[in-house]
Amino acid sequence: MVGSKKLKTALLYILAFVVLIIMVFPYLYMILSSLAPWEQVDRKIIPTKLTLRSYEWLFTGGDGVIPRPWLRAFFNSVFVTLSSTLLMLVTAILVGYSLAKLKFKGSRFLNNVILFQMFYPAIILLIPLFLIVRYSGMYDTYWAMILPKAVSLWAIFMYTNFFRSIPDELIEAAKMDGAGQLTIITKIVLPMSKSITTIIFLFIFMERWVELLWDMLVVNNEKMLTLNVLLAQMFGPYGAYPGPMYAASVLLTLPILVLFIIFSKNFKEGMQFVLK
Repeated sequence: MVGSKKLKTALLYILAFVVLIIMVFPYLYMILSSLAPWEQVDRKIIPTKLTLRSYEWLFTGGDGVIPRPWLRAFFNSVFVTLSSTLLMLVTAILVGYSLAKLKFKGSRFLNNVILFQMFYPAIILLIPLFLIVRYSGMYDTYWAMILPKAVSLWAIFMYTNFFRSIPDELIEAAKMDGAGQLTIITKIVLPMSKSITTIIFLFIFMERWVELLWDMLVVNNEKMLTLNVLLAQMFGPYGAYPGPMYAASVLLTLPILVLFIIFSKNFKEGMQFVLK
């Protein structure tokens, strides 16, 4: 029996290791390909030597074809994603707290509308949103990429459920001490919401970071293109440069990886609440 249990445990560890290798291999291959000499890209899994030529090509704007602002596109992605994510967090916190802790007429109806909208195909609203951006004068600006993505119904739903778990007595005690609603949110509610905020921040940041279709529709100015859009364009005239394409892909995934490492502890705690 003991030997059988040890064998099962060993098999589980082997299986877990194999699955881990399968999941991590594409990212490792991407990194190695970005550091490989151009003549070895997609020809050797492990290059014979490493070089930064692909990254230098990106940072200098490229050569051999029309130069493109790769480094600027990376910072455009960071700026647009952070701006949209922060706006989504602010709106989600305020709306979620209002639905969870404030009593007003129509709150249940509003909550039902949010639930319904979460299951509504977002692609249906693509054309109306584009027309609004077009006729409001926001087309080809950073606002066109930020404002339409400033609300996350999923984040509102998550915050609403979490805030409902906070005892009403705590809120009432703060009111008796003279605290206003904004003070209660910033001094009491938010400090208690670090774990769930980490989960929401990581997911909406990742969702906005990989956005492609909307950014392609509303921005045509090369100086404002995000890295996603510029990377998608590489499959055309840049098809002969697979090394820089892998390097751009590494830059695209690096912020998400760094954020998960930094917030791993809060992420685990927040997932415990999500899975309850």
